Amino acid sequence: MTLSPAEIDALLLSLKIAAVAVAGALPFAILAASALTFGRFPGRFLLDAIVHLPLILPPVVMGYLLLISFGTRAPIGAWLLHTFDIRLVFSWGGAALAAGIVSFPFQVRAIRIALENMDPGLHQAAETLGAGPFDRFINITLPLALPGIIAGAITAFSASLGEFGAIITFVSNIPGETRTLPLAIYTAIQTPGGELAAARLAALSIGLALFGLVISEMAMRGIRQKLTGQVRP
Repeated sequence: MTLSPAEIDALLLSLKIAAVAVAGALPFAILAASALTFGRFPGRFLLDAIVHLPLILPPVVMGYLLLISFGTRAPIGAWLLHTFDIRLVFSWGGAALAAGIVSFPFQVRAIRIALENMDPGLHQAAETLGAGPFDRFINITLPLALPGIIAGAITAFSASLGEFGAIITFVSNIPGETRTLPLAIYTAIQTPGGELAAARLAALSIGLALFGLVISEMAMRGIRQKLTGQVRP
């Protein structure tokens, strides 16, 4: 299977956007998952609803909300443009923002599951020994949550690779700038004689998804073995 230069550009752009989306959202996902797991504060239900909102709203709606929030004439978008010369709309950075927001709940849910399965006695013992909240978080919470962090990051990466609606609504379909693999497939389908290109890109997308699942499973097994000393089949 030989890819054209335009298809290679779409592949590399997709990988870059997905990587930036996951890396940018990960710290916020860890904080949100920790707050939802351990926090007891007013508005916790509202935070939970906001975190999972991208799972419920159609991606096109998310893209439209980003457009009216970060467009060059929108308050936030205009401020970013005039203050920092940052233009998110119709740029790959905006595509990364859209992908990061849409895939954010996947990271939070995976990390939250890992945190909820932790033994609370570990925190109590560390607190008894004089460890502060920050020390407990760095030395206990993060290492034990690592399988969930890895699983959430890989799941979010795969979801970012496949994001279509929010990206095309917010940043359009610009070759070399915002045309990711899903948008390239859409373009090929709309182009007469583009069926072969669409099939190649679809096969590539399936291969990337399967590769991500394999890497996720291998990483989780390795981390679980280090944490527990047990090898699971």
